[in-house]
Amino acid sequence: MLTGKQRSYLRSIGNSLDSIFQVGKNGINTNFIKQIDDALEAREIIKVNVLNNSLLDVKETANEVADLTKSELVQIIGNKFILYRESRENKRIELP
Repeated sequence: MLTGKQRSYLRSIGNSLDSIFQVGKNGINTNFIKQIDDALEAREIIKVNVLNNSLLDVKETANEVADLTKSELVQIIGNKFILYRESRENKRIELP
């Protein structure tokens, strides 16, 4: 569980990130979750874009992906959301 200060710090990092994943009309599947899981291990923080042609709600999608990857939902901005999970091997981000 992130504190307000930690969440604020992660938001500042996440604002400069580009979306590296997109959720489209195919939705969330096991391959998509595996890719996000690997990216979180490598980067610790990622931004995901939910496309307009997707029939999924952004909040529901963000919460489901966070649950399936055991990560923290940092922020939802429009149709994008930011996820954070501390890496086991490649720790890069030091939280305040």
